[in-house]
Amino acid sequence: MDFLTLFAIYVAVVLTCIILICKYSGREHSPLNSLLNILSKVFAPITPKWLQQFCQRALHRLFHKRNNVLIYLQFLLVGAVYAEFTYEVLGFCKEMGSSLTSLSVPYVLLAFETLFFYLCVKRDPGTVTEKTTSSQLYMYPYDNRLFHPYTHCPTCNLIKPARSKHCRVCERCVQRFDHHCVWMNTCIGAYNTRYFLLYLFCLCAMAADIAFLTGTMLLEVVLQSGLFWAKYIDEHGQQQPAGPQFVIQHLFLTFPRIVFMLGFVVFIFLLLGGYTLFNFFLALVNQTSYEWYRSRSHSCEHCYPTLKADELNGATAHSKRFYYSRGLLRNLGEIFFPQRPVGKKDR
Repeated sequence: MDFLTLFAIYVAVVLTCIILICKYSGREHSPLNSLLNILSKVFAPITPKWLQQFCQRALHRLFHKRNNVLIYLQFLLVGAVYAEFTYEVLGFCKEMGSSLTSLSVPYVLLAFETLFFYLCVKRDPGTVTEKTTSSQLYMYPYDNRLFHPYTHCPTCNLIKPARSKHCRVCERCVQRFDHHCVWMNTCIGAYNTRYFLLYLFCLCAMAADIAFLTGTMLLEVVLQSGLFWAKYIDEHGQQQPAGPQFVIQHLFLTFPRIVFMLGFVVFIFLLLGGYTLFNFFLALVNQTSYEWYRSRSHSCEHCYPTLKADELNGATAHSKRFYYSRGLLRNLGEIFFPQRPVGKKDR
């Protein structure tokens, strides 16, 4: 089995694990839970009871309770990439004549990424409490489709404002709820969505810049060594021109850690790039991930009933699908300069 096949299997496994964690974390019933239940029944006769109980508690805590395990894993991966980039790639890039400015960009992006990560985690996403619920009820109108008036949250014992949702993992209702991010161990809501978007942008820029510098370094090595024009003797004693697969395998044998890091950051860029574009699209139309997911089950012709101008409360009348959209600039302004609760108690 050659390098490309092994790397393809690695990418498939990692991508599958990330999708399963992000999609089914916090849900009581999911295919992941069903698979774990089947495996536990199969290995139950040969597994000590104390080990079974420990695994059940660990899995429940990982997927249904707030914990920092995935945050530590994220820091570990970022640290490993930057350690490899600094230890090996940076020296080659300096020898190639790369400017100090271009080589400092990944570290500047790392500083901004860390800042936005901290702000996103530490800032309140918009928790609905007994003191704020009366004023938060006036922030958004009910669309009578996804959000209905006088809906009561049995856990928080509060009336749920429009665009809010109770998070089972954080055990709280969040205003303008987007989703619960397991990588940040917090909810993404009205007051930290801006930091989440900026964090994603910096993370993608980091991966793209490191991939560009590393790829440029490896390309320069190939050009200087003449690998593109090299030939090798196959098992039949015949000379064959070195193709792309031969060049990649040669680079992997010569710079195994660098090539592995390059493949990882390219994979991360492609994965997060699509997710970042999706989130920025939602920001442009003023829709949350939770609202987008729930709206998939409704047909377009039954999106919203005909509403009066005063019921729209600023929403664009021509956009029935995106009820809360008020135009491109206003939508972005609402994300990056979120409105604060204004109601009877605040007057």
